[in-house]
Amino acid sequence: MSLGLLGKKLGMTRLFDEQAGSMIPVTVIEVSGNTILQVKTPEKDGYTAVQVGYGEQSEKRAIKPELGHLKKSGATPKRFIQEFRLENGADAPETHPGLDTFTEGQWVDVIGHSKGRGFQGAVKRHGFGGLKQTHGSMMHRRTGAIAAGSTPGRVWKNQKMPGHMGTTRTTVQNLKVVAVRADDGVILVSGAIPGANGDYVTIRPAKKKTA
Repeated sequence: MSLGLLGKKLGMTRLFDEQAGSMIPVTVIEVSGNTILQVKTPEKDGYTAVQVGYGEQSEKRAIKPELGHLKKSGATPKRFIQEFRLENGADAPETHPGLDTFTEGQWVDVIGHSKGRGFQGAVKRHGFGGLKQTHGSMMHRRTGAIAAGSTPGRVWKNQKMPGHMGTTRTTVQNLKVVAVRADDGVILVSGAIPGANGDYVTIRPAKKKTA
């Protein structure tokens, strides 16, 4: 993995490509303030990695071990901390390059948490078709049978059931960096990314698509 960026989703907008005459939907991600908190080396830690922090936080919200760890690097408490593992032999930067991490036209992956939907039934959570809607049926949006009476005589693990929906770690791959705006401290990527506005996300170089 290469060095990435931490940021906050601000919302979606659109850009116009005058040459192609098309509209490009983009997501605006605020990424200013990425700070390197720790550099891990093969000699000391067994691998090469960089620990990055993003988002200011008051000291009273941070636990004492975290405060002690941050004071070693002279950093203030951070809301979001992520480690980027580097290839062995790669040189770790002393300071985070910020917006220079990615260039326009580069392909990236964005990692976040999907929107929380609360407790939902099987129809909304898993896309069940439901049962009969007529003739006095009272099973319109219910799950239906979930196990056999004799064989196997139990409910299988991972059976699709009603329950909590959303708030899961989600990765959207192969998004293009449409624009990098240094004056605003934001990066614009094509398409939608996980989470609600204000949620924290991780941007890394695309693993599957490089050109």
